[in-house]
This record gives sequence, C-alpha cells and structure tokens, in this order.
Amino acid sequence: MPDGVRPHVSKPSATLMVQGTSSSAGKSLLVAGLCRLFRQDGMSVAPFKAQNMSNNAFVTHDGLEIGRAQAVQAKAARLRPHVDMNPVLLKPEADNRSQVVVMGKPLSSAAWSAYDGMKEHVWGEVVAALDRLRHQHDVVIMEGAGSPAEINLKARDIANMQVALHAQAPVLIVGDIDRGGVFAHFYGTHALLEPDEQALVKGFVINRFRGDRRLLDPALHQIEELTGVPVLGVIPWIEHHGIPEEDAVAIERRRDLDAGSFGGVDVAVVAFPRIANFDDFDPLEAEDDVRVRFVDRPAVFGDPDLVVLPGTKSTMADVEWLRERGLDACLRTAQRRGAAIVGVCGGYQALGSAIEDDALVEAKSARTEGLGLLRVHTRFGERKVTRQSAARVTAARGLLAGLRDAEFTGYEIHAGSSMAEDDVAAVLAGTGDPVGALDESGWVLGCYLHGLFHTDHVRQVMLANIAARRGRTYRPSPPVNDDAAFDALADVLRSSLDVQAIRDLLRRSGS
Repeated sequence: MPDGVRPHVSKPSATLMVQGTSSSAGKSLLVAGLCRLFRQDGMSVAPFKAQNMSNNAFVTHDGLEIGRAQAVQAKAARLRPHVDMNPVLLKPEADNRSQVVVMGKPLSSAAWSAYDGMKEHVWGEVVAALDRLRHQHDVVIMEGAGSPAEINLKARDIANMQVALHAQAPVLIVGDIDRGGVFAHFYGTHALLEPDEQALVKGFVINRFRGDRRLLDPALHQIEELTGVPVLGVIPWIEHHGIPEEDAVAIERRRDLDAGSFGGVDVAVVAFPRIANFDDFDPLEAEDDVRVRFVDRPAVFGDPDLVVLPGTKSTMADVEWLRERGLDACLRTAQRRGAAIVGVCGGYQALGSAIEDDALVEAKSARTEGLGLLRVHTRFGERKVTRQSAARVTAARGLLAGLRDAEFTGYEIHAGSSMAEDDVAAVLAGTGDPVGALDESGWVLGCYLHGLFHTDHVRQVMLANIAARRGRTYRPSPPVNDDAAFDALADVLRSSLDVQAIRDLLRRSGS
C-alpha cells in the first residue's frame, strides 16, 4: 500500500474544499500546501478536483491522464498520483471544443453543448472517485475550478458547489489581493451563492499580500460583518515557491521579458495558443544563469541561445499559427546564428517535414507541412500514447555531446507517432520505439518525453554545450528540492492561516 494511504474503512473521511473568486487565485497552490501541512501532522491526506480544464496533464503509473496540478498535490501529500484525484479532465482544442478525458481515458472531443449531455454519466464518475478517496484517507482536500459564482455556467458546474454539497464539505474561498478588488470579489461571490451553498462557506483566504498585514484589519472585520464569514488567513506574496503552476495565466507573468543583453543562456519558448505542459521549463527557470522568455511574435523574439517549441494540444493548428505570426522565419534566423532548437512532444512533431491526420483526429485538414528542421514524418492515428517512460541518449553530438548512454525518465502524452527518415538517427530510445531525433548538425533535437529538462545531469550538460557554442556564462545551480519546497510552503501556511480553525472545520466535517 503506498505511503500515506490507510486501509479501507466504512466511515468516510473529513473533507475541506478550496474554491476561488477567479481562475489563478491560488487554489491549486493552497491545496498543495494544505496537503503537505496535514501530512506533516501525521494524517493520510489526498487531493481531489472533480473537473479540471487544462492542457497541463500528467500520466499516472498505470498510463492514465490527470491534471498536472493534482499530480503535484499528490506529491505534496506524499502519494502516488491516481486517476481518482481528477476524474474529469477537459483539454481545450479550440475556443468552444475540448477533448473530454474521463477516468484517465479520452471519451470524445466535444463542444460545450454536447458535453452538457454527458453530465449525468460524468457526475456518476466524479462521485464514485471522491467516495473511494474518502474511504482510503483521513482527509480529502478538494479544489474547485474557476469561481463558484459564474452564474452563466452554474447549471452545468460540477466542479464547485455541487461537489461541496455532495460531501457536505466546509468551503474556503481564496482571492488574489495583488490583482485588486479582493473584498468586492469575496462579497460578490458570496452574494451570488444559494443559501445552502452560503452555509458551507466557512472562511475567506487572502492570497499574494504585500505590505503591512495590520493595514488589512479594518477590512477583515468589515467583510465578516457584511457576509458573516471570517477571514481565516492572509498568505503573503511568495516570490519563488518552486512549485509548478497549473494555469496558463502564469505564462502571462513571464511573457515578453526584456530580450536585451544577458550574459547567461537566453531561452525563448514559443507561446503556442494551445500550449501544453509548460511546467517542462520550470527547471530551466530555476537556473541562475538561464533566462526563460515566452514569445509569441517576432518583435519580442530577440537573439536566443535556445529556442524551445513546447507541447501543444493542437499541433497542426499551432504550426499554422506560428507561420502566420512569422515565427518560422525567426526560428531559421536563430538556427543560422547558432541557437539550439528543441521540440518537446507537439513541438517535436512541428519540427518535422510533415504531419498527417487522415482520420482528422486533431485537425480539420489531413496534412500540414512541418517546419522541416528535422527529417521526421508524423502520422496521427486513433490510438493515443499515455505512459511513463525511460529514455537513453544514443547519439552524442552537438547539443547532446557528452551524454551518450545518459538516461532520464518522463511521461508521454501524444496522439501521433513520428518516423525518422533513413538518414536521421533516432537519438532517444525508450522502451522499444525511438522517442526522439537529432539532426545532422546536432543542434536540433526533438523528443516525446516530458521530463527532458527535469533530469539535472542531462539539462546541465545541454546548457553547458549551448553556452560554450554561444560564448555565454553558465554555472549549474543547485538542483531544486521539490520536497523542501512543499515543506517551505507548509511553513508559510502555518504562519499565515488560522490552522486550528481549519482543523476544527475538518473535525466537524468528519463527525
């Protein structure tokens, strides 16, 4: 039995739900911190999110997809990620269409109108998954999605108050004070809830506060008088918490950084409209001598030392977007100037000569010309690969010089398979099939594994090779200790939340 899991018991566990005044208010991080805090206190605790909408996905040990945030929260709770923690994952493919993943497996690609018809089936899976977790753990910390007060969506919302009502869970509502208007957000959110929903709201939590905490006191008292709900904590701004973020909103804070002079390794990540798994680049950002910029147009492209094409939910559409923006020309200019180019997952497919989708699995057209930087041909099929994988470097030149037989692990999530032409060496061999390719120069690399940059030795050697080629400074930074980051987050929560009041809410919810 995995660490942190208790034997099945008949009495369901205590529950607590974290909802927000908006997306990116801090729900995911707060749930992760509470998972670690209560795990430190000796409890068996599990995260849960009924429905996640994100292209940031993770593959469990048994090859099932869940939201990346729930995998991070499971790690905080010292658990192995499990599909019950996120039974429904919606992966946006266009403005009004998403791939619907239920219990870790793709069910369909559906517009919102069609998804409404699946609600009864989906809700049954949500309830069953939550009930299983509640019989395996002392505490389940549940996360909402967006805001519970989106009245235009409320009839179909199965991620917020419907879950809280099912579990009769006390609810904390978190708001981001750094954006401004947090007290109006608290008041308006509470006012738009139904009376039985309001009865479950037991506390507000202010997130990302900078300044003198005492200046808030009059407002804290006033919001409690207006709503009857106390503020149970004020979490300070945490500059570098070292924990992966879920929402693509986080990219906006890293977009269009100054592309001017920088002595270290300058990395430009192409900000595809349907970017997926952008936390692949967190280890690069943690390096002191590396600057990571997310770019979406030539004016901010600059003269990078490394260009990364990330994963994307819609490779063919995003390749066309890249061309329309003129970023393909930027890539070729960067290559001529000596930049390394790396494509991960969908970015790997984009680097090839062509992408074919005869069954229209992903796109409206059957073929799209790739960027032609790798002699690789990708064909989409009905089968989607979702698995954890190990890889080994089988060619060591250019970007990969000094890495022959180096090993790393990661996970794959892709619908297409890529075949290298005869004169292109497959350089990353996984369990059976090749999972990557390197061009003849050694400076254009494609790889299906998410996790390439998370392996310290592999990342550091690649960065050193780039720095040597481009005349940049690079000294490896100490590896990030994920476990220590969770402990540090728990310490912040202990000092900024009324933990005893939250414990009392848990006790009453489990009685």
